[in-house]
Amino acid sequence: MATNWVSTTAGAHLSGRRRVNTSPELVLRKAVHALGGRFRLHRRLAKGCTPDFVLPGRRIAVFVDGCFWHGCPVHGRQTPWTGPNADLWADKMRRNRERDERSTALAEDLDWTVVRVWECEVRADADEAARRVLSAPNRVGGA
Repeated sequence: MATNWVSTTAGAHLSGRRRVNTSPELVLRKAVHALGGRFRLHRRLAKGCTPDFVLPGRRIAVFVDGCFWHGCPVHGRQTPWTGPNADLWADKMRRNRERDERSTALAEDLDWTVVRVWECEVRADADEAARRVLSAPNRVGGA
């Protein structure tokens, strides 16, 4: 197994990707706001748990997961990784899934309702995704 990434032309387009304020995140926030949702951006709920935005009055934490990086069941990678970085990619994606599970558990332990929205859901129908966010059950009490 390789321990260092090998530069390839196939992965060059991934190097400058945004981590916050991505296009699907902006579109979803705009739709949530248009439906009356008021939120705060990137509020850290606990170490290792920073949702893309939260609706504090409703105690809803929203994560907008990119199809590639978070392994969308429809649009995520369906075949094994190949090439000089195959093991590193597989490990990275496994760690991403574990981090998502950890973040969800941390937020729920703090009595937040977690809503995870796939990038493809936002692109297909942002208003429906926003309605799903706003219809999540509100949490009362908590930390």
